[in-house]
Amino acid sequence: MKIRSQALAGIAIAAVAALGLSACGSSPGSSSGSAGATGGPTDTITVYNAQHQELTQAWVDAFTKQTGIKVNMRNGDDTEMAQQIIQEGKNSPADVFLTENSPAMSAVENAGLLGDPGSQAIANVPQAYRPSTGKWVGIAARSTVLAYNKTKVKASDLPKSIMDLADASWKGRWGAAPSGADFQAIVSAMLQLKGESATLDWLKAMKGNAKTYQGNTTAMKAVNSGEIDAAVIYHYYWFGDQAKTGENSNNVGLYYFKNQDPGAFVSVSGGAVLASSKHQTAAQKFLAFVTGADGQKVLQTGSSFEYPVGSGVAANPKLTPLQELQAPAVDPAKLNSQQVTDLMTQAGLL
Repeated sequence: MKIRSQALAGIAIAAVAALGLSACGSSPGSSSGSAGATGGPTDTITVYNAQHQELTQAWVDAFTKQTGIKVNMRNGDDTEMAQQIIQEGKNSPADVFLTENSPAMSAVENAGLLGDPGSQAIANVPQAYRPSTGKWVGIAARSTVLAYNKTKVKASDLPKSIMDLADASWKGRWGAAPSGADFQAIVSAMLQLKGESATLDWLKAMKGNAKTYQGNTTAMKAVNSGEIDAAVIYHYYWFGDQAKTGENSNNVGLYYFKNQDPGAFVSVSGGAVLASSKHQTAAQKFLAFVTGADGQKVLQTGSSFEYPVGSGVAANPKLTPLQELQAPAVDPAKLNSQQVTDLMTQAGLL
């Protein structure tokens, strides 16, 4: 499972590394100068991919088989890919940008670099999984959960809200991966729902209460071994491990906060067409495919264990249905990664 451990605070380093990737990567393009206007089968598009590589590769393979449009894929994490696009600006060779979490997409949108995702992709995805700006669409989703050690803690004794982890009774008992984009997206939702003062107070309490780890899988392993009682992660890390050996999760249960709590936040993975793309129609076709029934069924039947968000496709039956999560209403366009990293730095977490 791909782990997002790079801090958003490391933007400058990520940008330099990303620029090096751009310089040594293969040159994207189209095999026909006129094909880009029509989205014809001789098009080749370039996707900057911050989603799980296996998931996106499955989308790419199915899309090319269906349309004949070839896809070049460059992989990195949310921060790396977002900053590469921002550094490249209007000269970016990317046609499509896919993220794991939406703050990275918002950063590119705020830089004025997103084009039109296409009417079909927009029609495929309900408003709850699209930003209010309409500049990109949701392609998948993941739920925040509290992973807890079933041998040490009863579910009935877990906190009713993620905000309660600030209580002194949880000192030294829980953990998270604060440098990762996943956790920072959760804090972004808290910021939108609870405001700056409450979020900063919670982060300061976290500094004193929580143990920090490099990545959600590492945090889950700590819960499984009994090192800590609980950890704030996304749901699919547990399901992915269970689908393999279960060695890192057999002692772990998942607790869903629900009740529109910040801890019930559902993070939307985004898909967008770059304004600078020379293959707009083909890029829009790709997003239409990913959000369409065929693309979303890859989520339903595949091994990513992420939630489908488009075309009415149900989730993998092993997952708690999205509608039962009682997630808070959060506008993905308003998740503020820069403010979050500033607050986390102020709290001493970064």
